[in-house]
Amino acid sequence: MRTPLTHLGRLLLASIACVLGAAALTYIVDPLQLFRPSRLAAFYSDDTRVQNAGLIRSQSFDTAFMGTSLAIHFRQSDIDRALGVHSLKLAMTGSNSRQQAFVLEQAIDRGARRVIWEMDDFIFVDAAGIETDPYLSVDLYRRTAKGVASYLFSAAMAKESLFALMRSIPPLREPLTQAAPYLPVKFALSDVDDIYALPRDFDVARDYNANKTLASFAYITSPVRSRFLGEGYGYEAMVGHFERDAVGLVTRHPDVTFDIYFPPYSILQFVAMRDASPGTLKIVTDLTAHIAQRLTQLPNVRLHDFRAIKQVTHDLGNYGDVIHHSPVIDAKVLSWLASRDYVVDPTEPLASLHELQAQIEAYPVPK
Repeated sequence: MRTPLTHLGRLLLASIACVLGAAALTYIVDPLQLFRPSRLAAFYSDDTRVQNAGLIRSQSFDTAFMGTSLAIHFRQSDIDRALGVHSLKLAMTGSNSRQQAFVLEQAIDRGARRVIWEMDDFIFVDAAGIETDPYLSVDLYRRTAKGVASYLFSAAMAKESLFALMRSIPPLREPLTQAAPYLPVKFALSDVDDIYALPRDFDVARDYNANKTLASFAYITSPVRSRFLGEGYGYEAMVGHFERDAVGLVTRHPDVTFDIYFPPYSILQFVAMRDASPGTLKIVTDLTAHIAQRLTQLPNVRLHDFRAIKQVTHDLGNYGDVIHHSPVIDAKVLSWLASRDYVVDPTEPLASLHELQAQIEAYPVPK
């Protein structure tokens, strides 16, 4: 006679078997390519904080490209073509300097000999330490027992693995690949070049134009919102984060070349601070002055400053808000990096900043 304990035991064994089976499926399929390059047709996710852990392990590269949402829409193929490198894009929206330095360290350890780093003031605001960061799993990148277990025993990864397995069946491959962007799966991109990149037929004029830029300026300078312009900004703390995360990384790797650039914000970003939060503007200019003076003294760094290129930054049609520039400017950024026309002179590290400050002071109040 079967007792309730017998049924419970069988249920427990069945549950364990299901969990172990799902873990085995994830290990074999390895959708993140954390252990090996994909044995099936590879697919990628726009969840860059997770996806980067697999990219660093599975891709071949000599150059790491890092940044925030200001660098997220670059395509690796464009970077490679413009700069003559074999790049890996690791940009993460809303990322801070702790996260960026940690991910770059992993890429350098895997062979990157050059780093291209979009560096804006916001990344140095205060945030959680990297070991306790709730948004970036350091254990996954390090492949510790905890990180591997969280990957293998993840129900979400088991679902992704099952879907990848189904896509490997020839009759299902084409329809499932086409349907993937519309299904509740993260690994839907068939080309690593498409990770967080805009579609090639994207309508630039629709989303990047002067009307949007001016509307954004009006929004952030509204009296009820202007206090957010300086949220998280504190000079001493930001300098400390810069020294630890940026200078620390650069000095630990003297054999790696760092091309670091200040992105071409629209002039309205600085005018917004000038008119609605002058204390924030002082922090930003003082911070970037410190950054310029420090980085230009490091032998393995080239610092590029694109903030005072008036023909771009004063053309509001280049932006979707006061900071995010269009793909047209992405291409210009790559050409400027290649030509080195805007490299900061170590003997005059503040020249471009002074030019920017003069433009900010002279710019009329937008209507």
